[in-house]
Formats: sequence, C-alpha cells, structure tokens
Amino acid sequence: MEEGKDISIVIPLLNEEESLPELVSRIEQVAVREGWNHEIILVDDGSTDGSWKTICRLAGEYPQVRGICFRRNYGKSAALHCGFRMACGRVVATMDADLQDSPEELPGMYRMITEEDYDVVSGWKQNRQDNRLTKNLPSKLYNATARLITGIRLHDMNCGIKTYRNDVVKSIEVYGEMHRYIPYLAKNAGFGKIGEKPVHHQKRKYGKSKFGLERFVNGFLDLLSLWFLSTFGKKPMHFFGFTGILMFLAGFVISVVIICQKLVNQANGLRFRPVTDQPLFFIALAAVLIGVMLFLAGFICEMVSRNSSDRNSYNIKDSF
Repeated sequence: MEEGKDISIVIPLLNEEESLPELVSRIEQVAVREGWNHEIILVDDGSTDGSWKTICRLAGEYPQVRGICFRRNYGKSAALHCGFRMACGRVVATMDADLQDSPEELPGMYRMITEEDYDVVSGWKQNRQDNRLTKNLPSKLYNATARLITGIRLHDMNCGIKTYRNDVVKSIEVYGEMHRYIPYLAKNAGFGKIGEKPVHHQKRKYGKSKFGLERFVNGFLDLLSLWFLSTFGKKPMHFFGFTGILMFLAGFVISVVIICQKLVNQANGLRFRPVTDQPLFFIALAAVLIGVMLFLAGFICEMVSRNSSDRNSYNIKDSF
C-alpha cells in the first residue's frame, strides 16, 4: 500500500456510469489546485450498468483512481468498510457519486481536520434540492431524533460528504446500515471532536435515487440498536437485570398488597373479593415472571459478552 497520501476520497456507487467521468474530473481539478497527493477509491456496489468499465477506463486516465468491484450489491456500509480499509490518506473523505455533493467543498472540510484538529467533519445540506415532502421533512425528523439519542449536535447526520482523520476510519467497523451513524460510531470509539460545515447541495443530474422512505424507518431501528449496543453492549446485566428487578418488585409488592387486603377484610368479617378473581393479581403475577425472565436473560447476555473476542478491545490514544 502506498503511504504518505494527503487525502483518500472514498466513493461508494451503484449504477452511476453517467456521473463518474464528470465527478472524477472535478475532484482532480480540486486536488491539483490544492496540491494534494491524493487517491480516489471508487467502490462499485454490484452495479448492473457499465459503472465498472467506466471505473477501469478512468483508472487508465487518472493514476490516482483505484477501484473495488463487488460481485453483488451489499449496501453502502459494506462499500465504505472496504474503502476505509484500502484508504491510506492522512484525511479520508467520503462523498456520493451522484454529483449532488460538490468536490469543491472538500478543501474547507480538509482544513477543519488538519488545521482545526477535528476528528470528524460532516456536511450540512442547508438548502436541500430534494422533494420537500418525501425527503426534507422526514430528514428533519430523523436528524432531530438522532441528535436526541446520540447527543451529537449535527443538523445532517446522514450527509454523504464527510471528512475523517485516518485513525477514525481505522478504529470503527461499519456494517449493516450503520453508515448513517458513522459520527456516532466515532464518538463511541473515543473521537469526540465532531463538527459540521454547510455545503452546497445540487439536484441529481443523472439516474435516480437508490433510497426510498423505508430508509427512515430502518434508520430509526438501526439507531436504537446502535444506542443499545454502545450503552449496554459490554454490561447487558445493567439493563436486563435492572429492568427485571423493577418488574419483579412491582409484581411482588402488588401481589402482597392484594393478599394482605383480602386477609385483613376476612379477619374483620368484611366483604372481600377472592384473590384469584382480581385481574390485577394476574397482571402482578405476570410481572413477577417477566422480571425473573429478564434477570435470567441478563445472566445469559453477560456470559455471551464475557466470551466475546473483543471484550478487552480498547482504542488507545497514546502511550510511552
């Protein structure tokens, strides 16, 4: 692997044959103007058009172009994972291949990493050129939820154009659909200086979007999974055990109160309702059983966690 690059630009793509020549040309113009020693890593995520042939042709024209071609479509996270693994630049940038992200934004974001010591810089599409009803409004709701759960004050968590320090992308694992939450993955890995920069967003020039409204539902579920794993991944008993104890105690106390109330009324010759005739008693009994099950689930999760190969995997910033 060639070392000493200023910047590696990782671009995942799917059926973007028409946009690639213009995109690479614009990136090259920016890189030459900035005097970067750079590389452009194009990751073909199982395209069915002529994208790979175009990448091969561009590699012949531009020595800085490198390519990865998947045999089938694995998703954007897989493409980024492989691109990050190949990248050797001091700064690693990502952007989409549809020309909605402007390569001209990269120098400013690059300087925020190299001069202002940011770990991650995310683009912020202040004036989106997408359909307002199907993209803008759901995006605002999605980002508000992401800010609430992650604690990261980004306006556009899922913006395609971002820059990272090299050790950030080498310290995280992007899988599933977690590409939406790379800033959160970075934060959980100990890289806390995360910023954003307003960027110009353009209308799609070629092709059509590869994402539908279902990405917002899936994205919310992925966010909950990531939050749970980052919070309780190495201490599951803190969640299951605590919740189980609360359920058990609530059910036990309610059951005792119902039984005691029946015994007191019976001893004083008052009317009383049989315990088994009260729906609340069965609800309390169910709470006790669920509490025990949650507690046992916590034990099982702890055993699994202790046998994990990365249970003592930590990111060390420095040592001597």
